[in-house]
Amino acid sequence: MKSMERKAEQGAEEYQCTGLLEQDFPELCARVGIASIPKVTLRPSPSFPADEEPAEPTLAEVLARIQHKYSYFQPCIQVEREHEDPRSARAVFLRGWKIEEDMLGVLSQCLPALAGLQAVHLWKVGLTERLLPALAALLARCPRLRTLSLEGNPLPEPAFHTLMGSDSTLAHLSLRNNSIGDAAARLIGQSLSTLSSSNRSLVSLVLSFNRISDLGAGYIAKGLRLNRSLLSLSLANNDIGDAGAIRLAEVLGPFALTHAEMVERRRLLLVEALGRSRMTPKETEGQSEHPSSLRGTAAPDKLPPAKHGKTPAKKKEPLRKEEARHPKKPPELRAARGRDVKPSGQEKPSPEAPDLAEPPHPLLEEARQHQGSVILPGNRALLNLNLSHNRVTERGLGAFLAALEGQQREKKPKVPGQQGLLCLSLEKNRIPPTSPAFARLQELLPPQDPLPKAQGQEEEQELGA
Repeated sequence: MKSMERKAEQGAEEYQCTGLLEQDFPELCARVGIASIPKVTLRPSPSFPADEEPAEPTLAEVLARIQHKYSYFQPCIQVEREHEDPRSARAVFLRGWKIEEDMLGVLSQCLPALAGLQAVHLWKVGLTERLLPALAALLARCPRLRTLSLEGNPLPEPAFHTLMGSDSTLAHLSLRNNSIGDAAARLIGQSLSTLSSSNRSLVSLVLSFNRISDLGAGYIAKGLRLNRSLLSLSLANNDIGDAGAIRLAEVLGPFALTHAEMVERRRLLLVEALGRSRMTPKETEGQSEHPSSLRGTAAPDKLPPAKHGKTPAKKKEPLRKEEARHPKKPPELRAARGRDVKPSGQEKPSPEAPDLAEPPHPLLEEARQHQGSVILPGNRALLNLNLSHNRVTERGLGAFLAALEGQQREKKPKVPGQQGLLCLSLEKNRIPPTSPAFARLQELLPPQDPLPKAQGQEEEQELGA
C-alpha cells in the first residue's frame, strides 16, 4: 500500500491529468512501469436483431468479428460517454482482469479527473480486503459518483460494509456473487442503521447470488428498522427460508420498540424540546408562562428561575402591565407552530426552516401505545423487495401478506413519500402456484414496476432466467 501511494504521488507530481481517460491512463501506466497496458475502448451499444436478412459478410468482416469476439477476454477499460465529447465519460467498466496495487494507484489519479463520472463497474477484478480501503478512498474523490457495481469479488473477511458508512454518497450499490455470508450481512445491516447512525444516501442495494441465510436476513431486517432511504433491496438467490422472510415482513408492519430504542426515543424527544425552547427569547418567555403547551419534559426545569427571580415587586408590575397590553401574541405563535402554518411575523419561523428540510428521525415518528409498548408504523420507505430463488414457503408468504394488508389499510401514509411495498418478488420459491395467499398477494401489488430498472438489475434478471 505504501509503494502504491508513493508511486501515485510521484505520478501526480510529474503528470497532470487532462480528463481524457484514453490519454491519461496509458501515460500514467507507462510512468509507473506497467508493462502490459490495458486498452481504453468505448463500450459498445446494445445491438438488436434486424428485421431484414443480413448480407453475406466479407472475409474482412468475418476476421473483424473474430478479433472483436476474442478481444473481450483481453484486459481493457470500457468507457460509456454521455455524448460525443471524449471528456463526457459517465461510466467505467473493468471486467475479468485482476487489479494490482500499481494499477489501483493509476486509477486513483485517472478516475477523479473525470468530471462527469457517475458509475464504476468492477466485475471479477481480484479485489482483496487490503485494497478495498484504497478503492473506497478513490471513490470518495469522485464528486458525482453515485453507482458502484462490485461483483464477483469474494473477500475472506467481511469488509464490504465499509462502502456503506453514514458519510457515503453512493446511491446504488451492487454486491452480487461475492460469497457474502451471515457475518458480513450483520455488518451490512449495521451500516444501514443503528441507534446512533443511519445511511441516508443508499437507494438500492443488491445482495443476490450470495450465501445469506435466515440469520443474515434477520440482520438485514434489523438494519431496515430505522432506515428510511433504501427503496430497493434484492436478496435473490440466497439461502433464506421462512424464518428470515418473517423477520423481513415484521419490519414492514408495525413493530414495538426495544428498551434501547425507547431510551433513544426519549433522548431525541428531550433534545427536540430543548431546541424548541431555545428558539427565540420571546418564545422562551411565552413558553415559561404557559408550561402546559410544552412538548418536552425538561422545559419545566427552566420555570423556577423565571418565577423566583430577586427583582422587586415594584419592577414586576410594569412588566405585567406591558404583558397585559399584548396578551395574545405568545398563544398565537404557539398555535401557528402546532398547525405548521406561518405566523404573521416573518422572523419567527426561520429557526425551524432547517428542521423542515431534514427528514425526521424514524424514532420520532408518530407512535401509539399498546399493552405498555410503544408501536411504530414500520418501514414504509422500501418499495421493492426481491426474494426470488430462495426457500420461502407459504408460512413466510403469509407473513408478507399480513404486512401488505396492514400497509394497504392506510391509503394515505402520514409521512410523505412513504407508500409502502409496491413490488415483492417470490418466484422460484417453495410456494405452490395455486396458493390462494399468493393470488391475494398479486391482487394487492400494482402491476407496474415501481422503480426503473437499472443496468445491474437487468443483468441480474438475465442471469436468473
